[in-house]
Amino acid sequence: MTGASSILRLHPADNVAVALRDLAPDDPLPGTGVKVSSAVPLGHKVALASIRSGEPIVKCGHPIGLASGAIPPGSHVHIHNVSELPGRFAPETEALHAPPGGHGNVNVAQRTFPGIRRPDGRAGTRNYVGVLTTVNCSATAARRIAAAFSAPGALADFPNIDGVVAFTHPTGCAMDRAGEGYAVLERVTRGYLSHPNFGAVLLIGLGCEVNQGDAYGRVPGDGRPFEFFNIQDSGGTSAAITEGVARVRAMLPQADRMRREPLPLGGLSVGLQCGGSDAFSVISTNPALGRAVDMITEWGGTAILSETPEVASGADGLLRRCAGTTAADALRGRFRWWEEYTRRHGTVLEKNPAPGNIAGGITTLAEKALGAIAKGGAGPIMEVREYAEPVRGPGLVFMDSPGFDPVSATGQIASGANLICFTTGRGSTFGSLPAPCIKLASNTRLYRHMQDDMDLNCGTIVDGSATLDDIGALIAETMLRVAGGARTKSELLGLGENEFAPWILGAVL
Repeated sequence: MTGASSILRLHPADNVAVALRDLAPDDPLPGTGVKVSSAVPLGHKVALASIRSGEPIVKCGHPIGLASGAIPPGSHVHIHNVSELPGRFAPETEALHAPPGGHGNVNVAQRTFPGIRRPDGRAGTRNYVGVLTTVNCSATAARRIAAAFSAPGALADFPNIDGVVAFTHPTGCAMDRAGEGYAVLERVTRGYLSHPNFGAVLLIGLGCEVNQGDAYGRVPGDGRPFEFFNIQDSGGTSAAITEGVARVRAMLPQADRMRREPLPLGGLSVGLQCGGSDAFSVISTNPALGRAVDMITEWGGTAILSETPEVASGADGLLRRCAGTTAADALRGRFRWWEEYTRRHGTVLEKNPAPGNIAGGITTLAEKALGAIAKGGAGPIMEVREYAEPVRGPGLVFMDSPGFDPVSATGQIASGANLICFTTGRGSTFGSLPAPCIKLASNTRLYRHMQDDMDLNCGTIVDGSATLDDIGALIAETMLRVAGGARTKSELLGLGENEFAPWILGAVL
């Protein structure tokens, strides 16, 4: 990565550079002998030389699109003169056993974090009491029950409980029990009911819905308190709220018995998210998070990469990173499913990037994929899971999901993520529960502008005052602090319940 005061060239092979400030016509591009020919906004690309029509636009050493016409040197390079690359992945791409990124100076046996050991052996990073629903019809009752414990001092006698939180959704009925949509909802519900960040769980149904609560048995099934009832059996909404409050109150003493203790890093499972990405995401936050992921997985932890539509243009590289043909075949199958899924709904994957991404300097899906994939570090993909399927780990795991942040993170948490790391360049107000969310800003301007929401400033990499390795190590240590109980900005703001958003698939009947 080479730069000057006004531009940043990320790789010697690049024919574009990133503007580090708004560039005006006739501004010189240092070290090139080229002057800016048209205004180039901060974060956007400027041509370093003449680019012929049909030639690749190269950024970070990778083609990210094709010139849709001749581009003179000094020109603004963006959606008005760049088209998407043809194709996404080669079916014959072979899986390779890629070695994980080595850091060599870490004593794995000494790395622990203050976690909560659950009876099934999994590690919790928080100790919530969850109030979950089988169907939208029980959503209001669930929220009222949780709200009964939100007043100051309501949990004063239970200092080891982080809160009583409700997770509601808009579905659960008018669906085919044999269909894909029901299977997804069932996986999400089961994954949350058994999540290691819950010390106790109450599940509430209406009684006549398709997603019957009785189907979940005694989840979590490891001795943690679990209660279930239907509103129709209780006598209506008011009676159900009264009953629910009483049941939660009865579970609190047992849930409060938990104590934090040093646990091995093998108990840490981190979901990787990016939202509101900009041109600096691929320069700072995402590769720095990738460095942290390499460290966490080397220490025995698990990282979950998702957002399938956003990594599709980098499919070949991901397939080559799969640790064996089973993982590669599964990943290839998910890419094919997405091609059919988008075709069925009359769209294409290239409708991503979003308007905010484009305003932030991201031009094509291939360019966005560079950053999305960088979050996963350099290690091999050990396994591929469908949305909300349990993730075993350790190492890097790919879980299929949409790119929409709440839906993707909900699936990762259902799969077992007990921590979320979320990178952003445009700004995000996302938070998640019961897994805390660490938000990473790609640029210093964003970090200063949204300090209430941002946990770490990765813009120091762009500013030149820190390296990727510096910030990667800082992110890894922040993961351990948060896993051990340190509060994130989104937790302090009370975010997370409304961001519970299971992926809704299939017909509403």
